[in-house]
Amino acid sequence: MAVKSVEGPGASGAASPAQHQLHEDAQALLTGTLFVALGVVMFRHTGLLTGGTAGLAFLLHYATGWNFSLVFFLINLPFYGLAYKRMGWVFTLKTFAAVALLAVLAEWVPQWVSFGTLSTGFAAIAGGLLMGAGMLMLFRHRASLGGFNVLVLYLQERFGWRAGQVQMVFDCAIVLAAFAVVDGWQIMWSVVGAVVLNMTLAINHRPGRYMAV
Repeated sequence: MAVKSVEGPGASGAASPAQHQLHEDAQALLTGTLFVALGVVMFRHTGLLTGGTAGLAFLLHYATGWNFSLVFFLINLPFYGLAYKRMGWVFTLKTFAAVALLAVLAEWVPQWVSFGTLSTGFAAIAGGLLMGAGMLMLFRHRASLGGFNVLVLYLQERFGWRAGQVQMVFDCAIVLAAFAVVDGWQIMWSVVGAVVLNMTLAINHRPGRYMAV
């Protein structure tokens, strides 16, 4: 959270927020990607889509049957150059680790958890909340899930645009492009999931409040 200047003996302007420790970053990467992976599994189980590069991976997975995790990992490769150029090597390495972890967990979680009954509406809302919370953890530790996450974080830091609102525009566009792949009800619930996910980010990740360190 942003720290305001403190008046008093020895105070000399705004204090700097403490850097996250290595073990704190590791915990956030593991927990954040696990939350997102749970949401991804719920979406995949009910035939829903999300936005960003995960949404593109879903589209290709549904259309061709290609492995979601492999497609997701490969789609993100071109974005690491922008991540390094705009956000630095630390952010890029954390993002690469988060993407790789998500690709692995998206394959492993279905072996650990199965759903006897999972309604599409519940999956859209709960999955959206899980993915939003997981991405928020990553953002606050200067990491992302690659792709559009890199772009929206850069736009927030450069222009002050809210990451959640910009991401919502991209995500809804991808979901609407899914009319060629899934039926209308699944698209409707996918839009609900995208809104829930990005409202979680828009409310909790604002310029001037908690900024990643």
